[in-house]
Amino acid sequence: MPAAKLLLVEDDPALSELLEFRFENEGYDVRATADGDEALILAAEEVPDLIILDWMIEGTSGIEVCRRLRRDKTTAHVPIIMLTARENEDDRIRGLDTGADDYMTKPFSPRELLARVAAVMRRIRPALAGETIEVGDIRLDPVGHKVDRRNKALQLGPTEYRLLKFFMESPGRVFSRNQLLDGVWGTGSDIELRTVDVHIRRLRKAIEVEGTKDPIRTVRSAGYAMEAV
Repeated sequence: MPAAKLLLVEDDPALSELLEFRFENEGYDVRATADGDEALILAAEEVPDLIILDWMIEGTSGIEVCRRLRRDKTTAHVPIIMLTARENEDDRIRGLDTGADDYMTKPFSPRELLARVAAVMRRIRPALAGETIEVGDIRLDPVGHKVDRRNKALQLGPTEYRLLKFFMESPGRVFSRNQLLDGVWGTGSDIELRTVDVHIRRLRKAIEVEGTKDPIRTVRSAGYAMEAV
């Protein structure tokens, strides 16, 4: 099971080192930076599963980084937890209105931050916690590596399984072919874009059960999404 990718944006060297150490010990794949501009570049290079974002950082401010991430369709869905020394209510509201999913003021407990991140990850990527994922009438067991639909076991090839799991972790979200290549085949893959279409067709066939609808939606000029049907 792949480790959750976490982007840590914090300009206090001691705190950044502490958090990086704690999260890596919990099994997260951590990339860290103290600079807002570099954070945007890192998020574009490899979309993280979650971002911990300090408000007062070098370069572009944390609040502006949050705003830009929310405007970019490739990172708009990524949960963001903001860390800041700003304690007043107006700043908290501004952070949440800009797109932060959670907001912690300094000083804070690293244990509480770990717990909040774990709670978010259980919600958005239950497979990381070994929990069964269900979208509509399809159920995927990441531990047993099994898929069923309406209690009928489905036989999927390894690529179709990874593709289905990727879709089910973000139901309703539209993925471009490039995003699917990065998420299923890995960044830097030399697989051609049309290969995605081939595996989408195979996946549709593999999850087809008599009397059911196709949950894979083709979005013209955008990509594919999986819906609960």
